[in-house]
Amino acid sequence: MDIMQILGLVIPAAIFAAAPLILTALGGLFSERAGVVNIGLEGLMVMGAFTAIITTLTLEGMGMGGPVVILLALVISILIGSLFSLFHAVASITFRADQIVSGVALNFLAVGLTVFIVRLLYNKGQTDYISNRIYRMDVPLLSDIPFIGPLFFSSAYMTSYIAILLAVIVYFVIFYTPFGLRLRSVGEHPMAADTMGINVNRMRYIGVMLSGAFAGLGGAVFALTVTGNFSGTTIVGQGFMALAALIFGKWNPLGALGAALFFGLAQALSITGQQIPLLSDVPPVFLLIAPYVLTILALAGFVGRAEGPKAIGKPYIKGSR
Repeated sequence: MDIMQILGLVIPAAIFAAAPLILTALGGLFSERAGVVNIGLEGLMVMGAFTAIITTLTLEGMGMGGPVVILLALVISILIGSLFSLFHAVASITFRADQIVSGVALNFLAVGLTVFIVRLLYNKGQTDYISNRIYRMDVPLLSDIPFIGPLFFSSAYMTSYIAILLAVIVYFVIFYTPFGLRLRSVGEHPMAADTMGINVNRMRYIGVMLSGAFAGLGGAVFALTVTGNFSGTTIVGQGFMALAALIFGKWNPLGALGAALFFGLAQALSITGQQIPLLSDVPPVFLLIAPYVLTILALAGFVGRAEGPKAIGKPYIKGSR
């Protein structure tokens, strides 16, 4: 196997694996840039994956099929994710509960609630497999470009390109729009933002709900591309890996994109490693745990030097200093 074959195997898999991480990390960015820690990204991904599969199965049962089913599943997952994030928003913003505890509770609630509903609907621990999924495709014209085409634009998922495009759009929104300036101001110095007439709590609610929308989309993409069904173990660590990508990327959309691609590469190696000559002799269990080990190492060596928004994790009481 030559280098081109190895790259052709690893790079598409890395981009594919990174898409849910990119989307979820972007969601966490909105929340944490507004000053609200969101440990609940894992639970929000669970809700997105659950909603996408249940919606698809329901629509298939009604005789529907094709791209419209996928589109509806993604849209409804975004809505449910944003609504479910309100549990965290109300607890941490309105009632000023500990944001870490609230996020952890969100994770437990999501898994428990979805598994309960699945057992209630299907009388078993997992759903049936869906027929309408997001499949690989060649990007017209771009896939024919020598060298680059086969690596980046052949046998790819459109959701991967959408995730990368959204990262660029979010970067522009956060740093070059009035909304982004207001969002960053309530995360850096909420009292100063309040004196300028910005409703701090409203902006924080918007940030948390956007995190739910993006994380719900990330979970839906993962379910519709990777698993094809839902169970309590469909999302295992993906949300925490996305949170690590957010921190590793210094709360910057493009930094989070790069970090998510790095973790996606680690996941790709765990999937394709047995086909690569240098890694074929490595025990499969080491390849499987590699993404999580790299996540821990990246955070252990980097998180101390990464400075988040100044007011992150601090509830705001109007008139307080």
